Amino acid sequence: MKQRGLAVISGGLNEPSSTRLLADRVAASATQALADLDVEVQVDVMDLRDHAHELTNMMLTGFAGPDLATAIDKVMKADGLIVATPIFSASYSGLFKTFFDLLEPDALVGKPVLIAATAGTARHSLALEHVVRPLFSYLRAVVVPTTVFAASEDWGIGSGSGEALSERIDRAARELARLVASDQRPAPVDPYDDVMSFEDLLGGS
Repeated sequence: MKQRGLAVISGGLNEPSSTRLLADRVAASATQALADLDVEVQVDVMDLRDHAHELTNMMLTGFAGPDLATAIDKVMKADGLIVATPIFSASYSGLFKTFFDLLEPDALVGKPVLIAATAGTARHSLALEHVVRPLFSYLRAVVVPTTVFAASEDWGIGSGSGEALSERIDRAARELARLVASDQRPAPVDPYDDVMSFEDLLGGS
């Protein structure tokens, strides 16, 4: 049986947190999807709120405290990531962005990532495609096609929206599991590879 590691990163600020709840549900589904592929997985869950002070100190000093250093090391060594953030004003939380700003530039190159988010209303759902996915594309991670967004109404027990959320979670988890289980990872796509240079733009004017 193959051995793999998943790092789960929750950017939720509250306790309890709907963002952490979503991250846990995705992680459970990914664990099952990997088991179906005959892969045993170790899951490490990190709440960024627990590292808020150390993240601030690292921004100011450039040095990670012991707990934050351990969290960063787990992310570096993981075979895949599940990341979840609350959406504020159509973007990820500052705490979430700070954590990924402090990683080494090549830390996530080629690493499979499943992105998820929570918000009060479905109006914020496009933030996953317009804000969160570009962040991880810039970091040259391999982001799975299906994103997982949960608004307040998606948590209704027995509701159609709750069933739809479960389906999205399972689909995204299977996509992540296939990448994590693979011995040959797809090369990351750099969205800026085909951008015309400034000199070419001036030459064509």
